[in-house]
Amino acid sequence: MSIGTLSYLIAALAYLLLAVLLITAWRGRLMGLFALLAVVSTLCWVLVGLAVSLGWAVPSLAISSAELAHNAGWFIFLTVILTDEADQAGRRVWNWVTGLVLLVAGALTLLVPWLVTSFALDARLLGWILQAVFGLLLVEQVFRNRLPARRWGIKHLCLGLGAVFAYDLFFYSDGLLMRQLSEPVWEARGLVNALIVPLIAVSAARNPSWSVELHVSRHVVFHSATLSGAGLYLMAMAAAGYYIRLFGGAWSAVLQIAFLFSAAMLLVLLLFSGQWRSRLRILVSEHFFSFKYDYREEWLKFTEALSVGSRRLPEAVVRALGEIIDSPGGLLWVRNDTGGFELLERINHPEPSVSMIGEDDSMVRGLLNSSWIIDLDEWRRDPTVYQDLEIPDWLSGSPTAWLVVPLINRGVLCGFVVLLHSRTKRAFNWEDRALLKTAGRQAASSIAQYLSDQALMHARQFEAFNQLAAYVAHDLKNLLAQQALILSNAERHRHNPAFMDDVLSTIKSSVERMGRLMEQLRNGVRGGEAVRVDLLEVLHESITRHSDRPPLPRLETDIDGAAAVMGDRERLRTIFGHLIQNACEATGPDGSVVIRVRREERIHRVEIQDDGVGMTAEFIRDRLFRPFDSTKGLTGMGIGAFEAREMVRLLGGDLTVESQPGVGSLFRIRLPAADPQAAGAQSLSAQAPEVAWSTTPP
Repeated sequence: MSIGTLSYLIAALAYLLLAVLLITAWRGRLMGLFALLAVVSTLCWVLVGLAVSLGWAVPSLAISSAELAHNAGWFIFLTVILTDEADQAGRRVWNWVTGLVLLVAGALTLLVPWLVTSFALDARLLGWILQAVFGLLLVEQVFRNRLPARRWGIKHLCLGLGAVFAYDLFFYSDGLLMRQLSEPVWEARGLVNALIVPLIAVSAARNPSWSVELHVSRHVVFHSATLSGAGLYLMAMAAAGYYIRLFGGAWSAVLQIAFLFSAAMLLVLLLFSGQWRSRLRILVSEHFFSFKYDYREEWLKFTEALSVGSRRLPEAVVRALGEIIDSPGGLLWVRNDTGGFELLERINHPEPSVSMIGEDDSMVRGLLNSSWIIDLDEWRRDPTVYQDLEIPDWLSGSPTAWLVVPLINRGVLCGFVVLLHSRTKRAFNWEDRALLKTAGRQAASSIAQYLSDQALMHARQFEAFNQLAAYVAHDLKNLLAQQALILSNAERHRHNPAFMDDVLSTIKSSVERMGRLMEQLRNGVRGGEAVRVDLLEVLHESITRHSDRPPLPRLETDIDGAAAVMGDRERLRTIFGHLIQNACEATGPDGSVVIRVRREERIHRVEIQDDGVGMTAEFIRDRLFRPFDSTKGLTGMGIGAFEAREMVRLLGGDLTVESQPGVGSLFRIRLPAADPQAAGAQSLSAQAPEVAWSTTPP
């Protein structure tokens, strides 16, 4: 059997196998039909070449027709790929160009040789050169116009066909130059075309629209690739040994033997290396087989599983990671404030013997440094695989624990998940590991967000409690000042029955207020239930409490009867008491403090005006309502004005300030008037003490 016959026979077998795979897997899709036609046309061309190599009398017209059909099949297929995502105008242009090239090539290779026999060889060679050049152009356009993210599906096809068209261009250009075709180059054409069959098959497997599914055993492909690689390696080493023998001089024989022995030892070492064999298995699985998972579907399921409420997120993380490998549950450990790890979630696993893992634990350091997923079964068989990583006794002794998945977010190990053995016995390969590792990083971002939310919630709880405590402390300060005033006057007026009655009344009121403050601290709620309250009565009480020293506050109103609002009586008393006290302290003994009450449609307006020292606009803007910013030194807490404004706003009103230094200040409070027909409304009336009263409207 000649070399040419063997070359074309190998090509015929390769394209026959590829055609059978395409025919059996074709499901009626148009793209798959064009791929099948291209392969079948190539198979026919190979069979014609095989017949020529066997010495059969094949007419030159049949040879030219087979060559044209072979190229036409691939031209049409490449044009369909190129115009698959093009618009209508682009599709029409490329269809016309391809048809025109085939028409011109057909005329040069079939019609001209029949009409002008003296120009037959040159015409055929020019036609074949034209086809090779157009084939290279089509390959370049297909690859260039493909989106970068989708080029992985056609790069092997473009590489293979581009190499074949480049080979044909060299073959026919050499023939045109030498006025005859090179027989060795022609004999190698069959083998060259056979070599691109695996590349076409890989591209077909990566494109579902071609409807190809390769069902070759991974073990068969792995061993075939191993044997093929070993054979190519031995051929290369034999060639290298030949040149050593040829140019090695006196030491040539010794060097050749030593080199071949070293090459054989290296081959044996590689064949028995578990690491290299594992890498070869991964290479075969990645490039010759469909992926184990539908990653789009897996990612959508995983994302949906994590989109639960924050309370259920720890459980969702364990179940979502376990669902990937059919694990029924596991443990979730998360980093705490001290840097250690504590158990946050447990599903279908006994309570571990430890509740805290330190950050200096060997396994924790290994997870952070390597980001490995630890297969505990593999670790038990051979700890050296994980560089002698130490596993805690509570985990290594667990018969159900299987995998440890690190949760790494922005380079920080925020936790890890211990997954249980799957419900069914299954292998854990590189694809499972890669998917779990990626899903673990996605889960880590959710866990980090969950921990941040928990920390923020706790901080807000403490902030709310501290704010409430500050309000209560401010009220207690006022009560203490009231008690101190009683003590300062007790020596002079203790024999006065009226004074003693007032003392008892004041102490009773103070005890009641302190009791309410303690209740607020216990319940964490500021103020009581909103009831119907008369503003005039509350103002009377507040004015009375601040009438022990000049200037005496004065109330002015044009409202006949009650000025009812809905609110908490004690809260309103605190608001007005603080504002009146501030007005009195800012005004000299000869000054005036006036409280005015007006009705504006459904609003009650309360104005507290003094002619004291006043405030600058900058002070009002930057400091007046800022908590814990006081102008009274150590005697003040700096939350009175802030508390008053916040309480008014909680009642549905607003508080504004107008002031000028040396002129005085005006605090204006607007509160919604109570609906007279509101169900359950009640008026909390009390006997107003005797105060300075004016009913003359301003």
